[in-house]
Amino acid sequence: MTDAPSRRDLIITSLSAAGFASLGLPEEALAQGAELPATPACDAQAAATPRQTEGPYFTPSSPQRSDLREDGAGELLVLSGFVLTRQCRPIPGALLDFWQADPSGQYDNRGFRFRGHLFADAQGRYQFITRAPGLYPGRTRHLHVKLRGGAQGPVLTTQLYFPDEPGNRRDGLFDSRLLMKLRPAEGGQLGRFDFVLAG
Repeated sequence: MTDAPSRRDLIITSLSAAGFASLGLPEEALAQGAELPATPACDAQAAATPRQTEGPYFTPSSPQRSDLREDGAGELLVLSGFVLTRQCRPIPGALLDFWQADPSGQYDNRGFRFRGHLFADAQGRYQFITRAPGLYPGRTRHLHVKLRGGAQGPVLTTQLYFPDEPGNRRDGLFDSRLLMKLRPAEGGQLGRFDFVLAG
């Protein structure tokens, strides 16, 4: 006899490749199949996503957009996942604000290149498209994100990291709990990270 699937398992397995495709994956990602692997089941209380420093380059009032590719070269990254409560319930309409260095390792501090915010859908899903950031001096490759689960909810500020980066071991801020799950796709990579908000 097997254990009954958890709520989180049911949420994740209910998403077919077509479900993720409806969120707007680019053709090169669809060619590889958009279904992403299930994450480990969560118990009665999932661990909240760790907080990390905002860093010096956050800019408020970013444009609402899910495509941060901009013009130019750089490996494509399509990042998808859920925003969940600690009880593994999806948070519809959660705000996610992303910013990052460009492929050469520079932040745009005058405009909004590689910056933007989006809202999770009714199932708590999000997806955005960008290019992998370059190396910013003294850091490993990373993405910044601020999340809010509702208009009055607390803000979570954190960073996401790339697996198998040589710089991870040398970066004093690196936290393995914030590693994205990546797999290759034509023209780049498909990524997965589920955020769990504490409050």
